[in-house]
Amino acid sequence: MEEASVIYGKNVTLGQHVSLEPGVRIGDNVTIGNFVVVKSGTQIGDNVQIGDLCVLGKVPFHNKKVALKPSTELNPLVIGDHVKIGSEVVIYRGVTLEYDVLVGDMASIRERVSVGESSIIGRNVIVEPRTVIGRRVTIQTSSYITSDMLIEDQVFIGPCCSTSNDKYMGLGNYKHQGPVIKKHARIGNNATLLPGVIIGEHAVVGAGAVITKDVPEGQTFVGNPGRLLARGGSSIE
Repeated sequence: MEEASVIYGKNVTLGQHVSLEPGVRIGDNVTIGNFVVVKSGTQIGDNVQIGDLCVLGKVPFHNKKVALKPSTELNPLVIGDHVKIGSEVVIYRGVTLEYDVLVGDMASIRERVSVGESSIIGRNVIVEPRTVIGRRVTIQTSSYITSDMLIEDQVFIGPCCSTSNDKYMGLGNYKHQGPVIKKHARIGNNATLLPGVIIGEHAVVGAGAVITKDVPEGQTFVGNPGRLLARGGSSIE
């Protein structure tokens, strides 16, 4: 533990075998669990709770095959006040978690991601780089949030949702663009959102739907491929 270069607030509680690298700042009333690694420069706000076996502020890495190489110049991880982080969570450098964010056990949040106030990143959720998540968003267990995605305020995403950003699956002839989910939209369990689709405000995507085109504001799409659900309950081609 690099005691001399770490700045502590008041009433900080550290578990066993915590590693704090140089430049870490810890606010008041913070609890850090056992076997946690906090990488250099990470900023932890007041009244934060961090579970066991976490890695915070991790630097990304790659090999020759990776199409989009991670940036080598990333701001430190910033964890806002009243954030709660579960156990076995990995959060990369260049992430910002705003006030009152909750991150469930075994979640992974990659670099250049921002998560807005009072949002929930559920258990075992993966959030890829360059994605913006708004305020009061709920992303439930085991969902995959691709890179280059925008999720606006008060969106609900059910368990095991899958999103994608590469229309031609690695051929390199398509600009990566994840889905855009507008305010108050709701996405059902096991739904799949293809690259670049726009889910309109207050729209609903049914459980198991595969969305290949935009869903207009206030509409409900179901099925594979996703299609408009009529008022009587039948789908419209």
